[in-house]
Amino acid sequence: MQLSLRQEWVDERLAFNKMASYKNYNINSITLTEQERLWKPDLFFRNEKEGHFHKIIMPNVLLRINGDGAVLYSIRISLVLACPMDLKYYPLDKQNCTIEMASYGYLDDDLKFIWKEKNPVQINQPLTLPRFTLETFGTAFCTSRTATGAYSCLRVDLIFKREFSYYLIQIYIPCCMLVIVSWVSFWLDPNAIPARVSLGVTTLLTMATQISGINASLPPVSYTKAIDVWTGVCLTFVFGALLEFALVNYASRSDAHARMQQARQEEELRARELEFQQRQQLAAAAALAQHQQRNHHHHAQYATYGANQAQVSPARLY
Repeated sequence: MQLSLRQEWVDERLAFNKMASYKNYNINSITLTEQERLWKPDLFFRNEKEGHFHKIIMPNVLLRINGDGAVLYSIRISLVLACPMDLKYYPLDKQNCTIEMASYGYLDDDLKFIWKEKNPVQINQPLTLPRFTLETFGTAFCTSRTATGAYSCLRVDLIFKREFSYYLIQIYIPCCMLVIVSWVSFWLDPNAIPARVSLGVTTLLTMATQISGINASLPPVSYTKAIDVWTGVCLTFVFGALLEFALVNYASRSDAHARMQQARQEEELRARELEFQQRQQLAAAAALAQHQQRNHHHHAQYATYGANQAQVSPARLY
């Protein structure tokens, strides 16, 4: 970030409006080009990681001394500041980034920083950031206490709100589409095994790739984020669709096997009944044949007996 840091203090040793040699010149202020000869507060940024001054075309530094000894020191600098983020509600989160300015060597009794009464922080409008909007900002004091003593400190709190539209288009809508595509397998024929397996595996791998891409753009943290819950639920739905096909396929094959077993048992039962009926018919036919044979034998014996009687009777009468 780029900022213009302005500091004001009063050094009575530099008050020149009371000097007789300057009363005739009607001078209100003096601008110095050699700032090294003048005392300045030893301010530093506590959460700074990198920083540099701007020296194009000339050093962007202003040191102005008023007649009453008031000094204005303004400098333009670029900083990279540390901003610890809480990603529990990512991407629906708000981040509080601070700018902490403290004295490095002067104790709080020797040097004390205070904010300007009106508009201590001025932000150029409109402030544009790629994925954040500045929601609000405020000022506070943050006295630094160490083993060597207490040091005066000022803090600027910047509340950033993450823009949701980018994540809606890049994450939420694609995940919803993948889940809906995985549900298409519910309307496919259960016997279309290659189509359903290909659809389920493809959506599952695509969802895993989507999750890997999301986590690659974030620092690793030890807690669960809101986006992790969302992607986990979507992955569960996709995996559930694939698991549903496996269960349906297993259940259909089990039902088919049970029906085949039942049909086989019914067929065996019918074969046994048919064999039993055939046996009964054969037994009945054999009994009938035997009965007919007996009847025929009795008829034959009766006919022979009658013939013998016919042959014997005339002899006796004669």
